[in-house]
Amino acid sequence: MRRDPLQVIGRTVADQASPHYRFERFVVADDDGGGRYRVNLAIPAPPPPAAGFPAFWMLDGNAALQAFDEQLLAGLARGTPQVLVFVGHDNPLRIDAAARMRDYTPLPARFEEDGGATRGGGADAFMDVIAHRIRPELARRVPLDPWRQALWGHSLGGLFALHALYRGDAGFRTFAAASPSLWWAGGALLGAPERAFVERAGERRARVLLMLGEGERHPDFSGRDMDDPAVVAHLRRVAAVPADALEQLAGRLRQVPGLDVGYREFAGLGHGPMLRASLLHALHAVAGIADRSGEVPP
Repeated sequence: MRRDPLQVIGRTVADQASPHYRFERFVVADDDGGGRYRVNLAIPAPPPPAAGFPAFWMLDGNAALQAFDEQLLAGLARGTPQVLVFVGHDNPLRIDAAARMRDYTPLPARFEEDGGATRGGGADAFMDVIAHRIRPELARRVPLDPWRQALWGHSLGGLFALHALYRGDAGFRTFAAASPSLWWAGGALLGAPERAFVERAGERRARVLLMLGEGERHPDFSGRDMDDPAVVAHLRRVAAVPADALEQLAGRLRQVPGLDVGYREFAGLGHGPMLRASLLHALHAVAGIADRSGEVPP
């Protein structure tokens, strides 16, 4: 079943009172006004520590909000208090496909079903929005520990998280990349960007959490419309990298000095369900507490 591109987020935990977090919201725009970003903040109830709060940043912030409920907030409050930063596009959509394709991709890619049109390539511009628009407003609202900043992203957002790691100047110390779209631009991120990052090995320390659904390695195409040229073209793009590309990447990154790399494969899950599953796993791993299954993340 294909995702509804017009699904809206509706009411979330950000719209109700919680004894554990208070929610605030602000909107920023990029330099040319082409992108507007809605940032929801969940600020812990206890006072900040002397160094400031750790922060857990989430791409696709509108969709990420839907993964939260009061029970989850209460559970997180029992761990290390951290500011939750939901970075979404400023509209009611759960996922804004066109905007995320523009913002989360480091290189443009060719789409043959659209006559060879190119899309994407705006990740560096979006990184500037994070650095020069969102971070200053966060600093105005709540004290943050600059050494304890985590970034989570799923799918194209996972690709962006890896790009942020490779750039080295994003201001994060933990990078959680779930089901990253390594196929983008023919697997380009696995080439020169990775090599350049490895060559700078030892310049910084970081924690990297890589996550994939078992169903993504062994996809079931029975529900796909193979008569749809767009579907066929997308599957061809995905096939640009091997099914175990993320596991192989984890192995290579483990050899890089200064990196603490974890890889987890989620049994029985496909690409869509990995959004929530990976988000909860990364949240609890960063907070250092057990998730709802009782498992203590590495």
